[in-house]
Amino acid sequence: MAESPPKGALYGGQAVIEGVMIRGASDAVVAVRKPDGEIMVQPLPQSKLWLNRWRRILFLRGIAVLAETLTLGMKALAVSANATLPQEDEAEDGEPAEEQTLGGLALGGMIALSLTLAIVIFFIIPLFLSRGLESFGWNYWAANAGEGGIRILLFLGYIWLIGRMSDIQRLYGYHGAEHMAVHAHENGDPLTPEGLRLHPTAHSRCGTAFLLTVVLVSIVAFMFFPRDPLWIHFASRIVLIPVVAAVSYEIIRFNGRHADWWWVKVVAWPSLLLQNLTTKRPDDGQCEVAIASIQAAIALDNGEAVFTGTPVPLDPEQGSDTSTAE
Repeated sequence: MAESPPKGALYGGQAVIEGVMIRGASDAVVAVRKPDGEIMVQPLPQSKLWLNRWRRILFLRGIAVLAETLTLGMKALAVSANATLPQEDEAEDGEPAEEQTLGGLALGGMIALSLTLAIVIFFIIPLFLSRGLESFGWNYWAANAGEGGIRILLFLGYIWLIGRMSDIQRLYGYHGAEHMAVHAHENGDPLTPEGLRLHPTAHSRCGTAFLLTVVLVSIVAFMFFPRDPLWIHFASRIVLIPVVAAVSYEIIRFNGRHADWWWVKVVAWPSLLLQNLTTKRPDDGQCEVAIASIQAAIALDNGEAVFTGTPVPLDPEQGSDTSTAE
């Protein structure tokens, strides 16, 4: 008999190139629309490192989830990039392109580069720009607050700027489809394009919400550290990043589980509003891809085989049986 997903399991994921990745309780799945119109579904087995007791320890689990998310995200992007290549560009020997083009070393390099750029843009640049505020007589409390303001402006500007790109606009459609599929599953609604359209494109556990929370938590955390000498100012921003990420994860997790509480809605409102910039209402084709991904993730958690090709929508009873409403 197939096992039910673990009680309290949360489904979520991210948009990829012409596709959606959904992480279940055990493994992740990426579904991609290929150039010929077929939906390719590929499981992404997770390392047991991310499924052990670290996932149950307060605050430490946030760091583990962040590392897991970065690794899975890069793998999913690699799979989607290769799946959307024209047929003649695929491997001649028939092996999956992902295996030939992305090794462990390359994956580690991509993650390291992404983290480095994020730290430089959103932590180091605001640090040095805010040093100039002290020349205007600002004390270290005011200068730290100014540093946080610069960080917020850089974050919002980055999101707005990349959102002007046509390819990113399409990605945002898949982002919206991913959120709508998760909403439909959590509410026991049919996993059909019509069922998905009953729900908004914003979700309280979105990665955008997490990033905004990181920015806001960092402002509070950095306020209590001196700005001189420079090496302490610099080191505190780097050393505290895991702490800020861990606290931010717990906030997002709490908000997701208690999204119906009125004060949680107030706290989460800015992040939901920000998702107007990072999500779009998807078309039916994008909804189908999101459905294929979450159905496959549910199937894996139930111990069933995953499918490939165009998805067959679940009926309402199936959706309710595996609901993980928060």
